[in-house]
Amino acid sequence: MPDQLSAQDAQFLYIQSAVNLTHVMAVYVYDPSTAPGGKVRFKDIIGHMEKRLDVSPMFRRKLYRLPFDIDHPYWVEDEHFDLEAHISHGRLPEPADWRQFCIHVARHHSKPLDMNRPLWDMYVLEGLDNIPGYAKGSYAILTRIHHSTIDGVSGAHFFAAISDMDNKGTPAIPLPDDLIKPQELPKASEILNRAISSTVSSPVKMAQALMKFTPALVSNAQKSLAKGNNEDTGSKVPDTRFNGPVTPHKMFDAVTFDLEELKQMRRKVEGATINDVVLCICSGATRLYMQKHKELPKESLVAVAPVNARSRSGEESSPGNNISAMTIKIWSNIANPIKRLEAIRDTTKDTKAAKSGLSARIMTDLSKHIPGVTMAGVSRILTDERFAPKMSNMMVSNVPGPQIQLYMNGAKLTHQYGLAPLAHGMGLFIATPSYNGTISFSIISDRKMMPDISFFRECLEKSFNQLRNAKAAANIGGETKKSSKSTAKAKAKEAEPSPMGSNYRRVSKTPRRPNRGKSK
Repeated sequence: MPDQLSAQDAQFLYIQSAVNLTHVMAVYVYDPSTAPGGKVRFKDIIGHMEKRLDVSPMFRRKLYRLPFDIDHPYWVEDEHFDLEAHISHGRLPEPADWRQFCIHVARHHSKPLDMNRPLWDMYVLEGLDNIPGYAKGSYAILTRIHHSTIDGVSGAHFFAAISDMDNKGTPAIPLPDDLIKPQELPKASEILNRAISSTVSSPVKMAQALMKFTPALVSNAQKSLAKGNNEDTGSKVPDTRFNGPVTPHKMFDAVTFDLEELKQMRRKVEGATINDVVLCICSGATRLYMQKHKELPKESLVAVAPVNARSRSGEESSPGNNISAMTIKIWSNIANPIKRLEAIRDTTKDTKAAKSGLSARIMTDLSKHIPGVTMAGVSRILTDERFAPKMSNMMVSNVPGPQIQLYMNGAKLTHQYGLAPLAHGMGLFIATPSYNGTISFSIISDRKMMPDISFFRECLEKSFNQLRNAKAAANIGGETKKSSKSTAKAKAKEAEPSPMGSNYRRVSKTPRRPNRGKSK
């Protein structure tokens, strides 16, 4: 019997629409000067991928979707698989600058995958010579994979599996010894019996799942009552430009920072994590952007942050999704970057241990027992722009990547970016993949929501500089003194600075990004 999509994997199929594409895309930039002869040809890339097809079953298998979605789809072998049909080639048009690169990347991300073939493709993009910061002869590989196939963690493992640790072709991860066995189409009787069994047993399994979480729910309710009503623990989502319907036209921009600098920022607030620093920088940037447009809400913006739900090492090599999420205030109404980081630290610490994390685990567990036909129908309703819920203002995804130099075909990987889906009611996504001592803040938004995406990138740079240059509230003996936890009301009353003026000048020397020229 072939593998069947899990409920979480299938959700990414059911919520896809013409304007809500649910694939992810990674952009890898390579310097061919380290390759044999200083050059990598298109056929070399095809040859390399042909040798790595067995690192993951996702390469050769496609979906077998059932009529009326009576049950979740199956993965079956594509009898017409052709590697060259999944790898294409192009060149950046003139003037071949950073702006053209961002436009080209956004346009490719806005196109749907062919759902009748294995759900991935690669696009080799040459002609990056006019982007300062990129080596002469650099090229990019834009890799798209449907989210039903992969999540951030398994995606990072997949990329490592097709990469090398040196320019001689030594695999970064040992290749599998056994060939992947083809998965044939199941018999109609097997499909029908399994669909009936799943539908009939769903109510029982759902009740069992609820019973499992009952003690945690009761405990959480008691803690909430004990706190009383003096502290604002709610996570009201303010209405912003990012909470409207999205269009098929996406926007992209990015900036890269030194990861060591984020580690230094983390030490300014005791107990803060790299993820807290990422959220603080994104919060500050969104604050600056919305101030400039005179749209900053009095309430804090709310972000969704995916959480890896894998419990054991080694599970990252398995395709598919195993993620949860936490919904948190990012305290965009706090002006001081240190106090904002302190507030985010407190909030994320509470959220991971309290009801938000618990709710995410409950929903993940319960979704396993919803029949496919029900989940598909509900998903179509919830992704309609008329009924889409306002769950957050943005999504921020921080996925740690390999911290060593990687290669492919002998070419050295120099930059990487990540793009993810948008949805009605959530039109801003900031992906922050890290690699070899750097971390890239990739901005994905909608053309109508954020036509000035380059300005948002400037806001990220300024927010980074503000936190980097800020002094800790107290420093005793070289260690930051732990601040006492403020109430939510005190945090919300923090004074606001003046908006970023037009005479803003970038002062950071650390961001590793090319200078952005303007197209003629």
